Amino acid sequence: MSKGGTLDSEVLDGLSSGAKLGEKCVIRSGTVVYEGTNLGDGVSTGHNVLIRENTEVGNSTLIGSGTIIDGTARIGHNVSIQSGVYIPPLTEIGNGVFLAPRVIITNDRYPPSSRMVGVKIRDGVVIGGGAIVVAGIKIGERAVVGAGAVVTKDVEPNTVVLGVPAKLVGTRDDYDRKQQKYVSEK
Repeated sequence: MSKGGTLDSEVLDGLSSGAKLGEKCVIRSGTVVYEGTNLGDGVSTGHNVLIRENTEVGNSTLIGSGTIIDGTARIGHNVSIQSGVYIPPLTEIGNGVFLAPRVIITNDRYPPSSRMVGVKIRDGVVIGGGAIVVAGIKIGERAVVGAGAVVTKDVEPNTVVLGVPAKLVGTRDDYDRKQQKYVSEK
């Protein structure tokens, strides 16, 4: 202890394993990053983000304001997590994924139980605003989950699902064509 009863930095360093932040990260006010977390280069957070222990976040990932990553999650590179998203422990998110505002991912199929099971979201997935992904679900590469959908079954790669419960409505190629047409009409 230093004079005045405060702990000095050497004592504090010995109490925590700390977190690792890559180069050129932007951590906005109100954000809390727990020890054991590893943020890659160029990670950017909005305000009031919570990233709990033992979480890995890849390079150039955006984490929107008010998002909670509840620990022990793996998030890839170039992921865009919009505001208010909830990501529980055991979640795995691939590279180039887009999670719209208020997406909720769960890890307990029959809460409250002691059996936690993670969701796996593969590379290039798009999940629309307010969608809910139930514990244990796998969402295949480049799949699209529509806004407000409730995903209760695995989603095949390159497909589009909508509704409650989510059902197959098309392919990723169809989605990409509609998106390009929409963008070009601006």
